[in-house]
Amino acid sequence: MSCTGMREQPIYTTRAHVFQIDPTTKKNWVPASKMAVTVSYFYDSTRNSYRIISVDGSKVIINSTITPNMTFTKTSQKFGQWADSRANTVFGLGFASEQQLAKFAEKFEEVKEAAKLARDKSQEKVETLSNHSQESGRETPSSNQASSINGTDDEKISHVGPEAAVLKSENERLKSAVEQSNTNAKKWETELQTLRENNARLVDALQESSANVESWKKQLSACKEESDTLREKIAELEAQCNEAEQEKQKNAQLTVRVHELETELRDKEQELENLRKQAEIIPQLMAEVESITAKLQAAETKNNELEGRIGSLQMDISDSLQKQGNMKGELKKFMDILDGKIDELHEFRQGLSKLGVDN
Repeated sequence: MSCTGMREQPIYTTRAHVFQIDPTTKKNWVPASKMAVTVSYFYDSTRNSYRIISVDGSKVIINSTITPNMTFTKTSQKFGQWADSRANTVFGLGFASEQQLAKFAEKFEEVKEAAKLARDKSQEKVETLSNHSQESGRETPSSNQASSINGTDDEKISHVGPEAAVLKSENERLKSAVEQSNTNAKKWETELQTLRENNARLVDALQESSANVESWKKQLSACKEESDTLREKIAELEAQCNEAEQEKQKNAQLTVRVHELETELRDKEQELENLRKQAEIIPQLMAEVESITAKLQAAETKNNELEGRIGSLQMDISDSLQKQGNMKGELKKFMDILDGKIDELHEFRQGLSKLGVDN
């Protein structure tokens, strides 16, 4: 494994279709991969930097160092893009879902903030090293002077005693501190030179970015115009879709109506078939009606005859009742006469009884 691979580790990985802006038109997207490929965020612990890297087979299609000035823009539900001034291009990523796009954009913001903090710390470190270098430059002559004076005193009082040993020890400690300060100063100068070179590269990149700002503005204006055109087309398509949806609803209503009419037609046909079956038995019903009519007429005739008989019987009954009434009257009279006769007979018997007694 190389040194770069050891110091640079992936911190987030996803899959997406990779696109680059057409360098000629600066409007159209050119596919950089035939299918979805791995896109990863890498962190370089040595340089304290972040990169987006994607490899298609053996070809590196994305190698973009993230700076605090970059911005990741979501242009649709599943597509996002960012501009890389160093690479002088715009990268676009098409994801399979909105969640993947949202996660990638969130990671982009996190990495951008981390890059900003790293830049701020680097600037603070440069200022600190510069201040330390200036202080070291001011302190070194006085230290050398103190060392020289102490050495002279040692020669003069080499036979003084314990105080000379203390001064010698202090002199050695100061020499060691001066050497360490010189070593640190060289290291800081090296780091300062490295930071100056990095700053120079950043300045070049900033100048290049500034030079490309106008180009990006023109591209942004063109993209806005294209976006407006697409919005108008989308509005037209939505209107057409609404009309089509209304037509579908009308067709659905017509289909329901047709089914209803077909059902009614089948019901009517069934009724007609029933009527036909009933029409087939109409002659038989007519014959039965005629037979019943004849029977009814005969019954009416008999009824009339019976009514005549009933009338004569009623007359006979009234005559019989009248006769019975007359007979009752005569019978009553007869009973009265009979009672009178019985009374007379009773009186006569009593008279006979008396005569017998008298005799």
